[in-house]
Amino acid sequence: MRYAIMSDVHSNVHALTAVLGDVDEQGADVVLCAGDLVGYGAYPNECIELLRERRAICIAGNHERAVIALDVSGMNPLAASAIYWTAKRISDAGMGYIRKLKPRATLNLAGVPAAMFHGSVRKDNEYVYEEDAGPELLALAKAQMVISGHTHVPYVKRVPEGVLVNPGSVGQPRDGDRRASYLLYDERQMHFQLRRVEYPVQEAAKAITAAGLPDFLGARLSSGI
Repeated sequence: MRYAIMSDVHSNVHALTAVLGDVDEQGADVVLCAGDLVGYGAYPNECIELLRERRAICIAGNHERAVIALDVSGMNPLAASAIYWTAKRISDAGMGYIRKLKPRATLNLAGVPAAMFHGSVRKDNEYVYEEDAGPELLALAKAQMVISGHTHVPYVKRVPEGVLVNPGSVGQPRDGDRRASYLLYDERQMHFQLRRVEYPVQEAAKAITAAGLPDFLGARLSSGI
């Protein structure tokens, strides 16, 4: 089996469409998404539908939680404004889908116990960068592989106890590379490949502005920060 591991789509249908095209070219069998399907971008319903059609294994992120509860505690004003915008425009079907998402997923990848979270094992809004990822998270997750998102910065970190990975962000990369990011995992070879995919950034940015979302949310797509 080959897995496409992604996170933080953030309603960017231009990026998600490009990534799914690459996923097909790479012959991935299963799509995993570590949360934040919505927020920031202009196409929440379209992104939800694409992942639903793919039968992707998705979990909820802090943006899903915020839209459902209409609670933006701890979010900056830009993120909060996008939450309110999304809550007004998400379809009944889209809301029904994200309400059913669990905060974690437990997987068995060719005998390797894996766990997927949005932020960390502890909280969905905890940032776990590569320097913070270590054996204690594997122990808490009771897994040999931990998949997380939320930082929008990709990494693959191997330790004696297992491996911790973050696929970066499909819809809003923040590592200085504006291309959409995801990980391709071959379970037979236990090999991860970071994939970067070009997409029409300016079209995504214009859609954000046209939708009445803050201009900065579109402008930042060009810089990848």
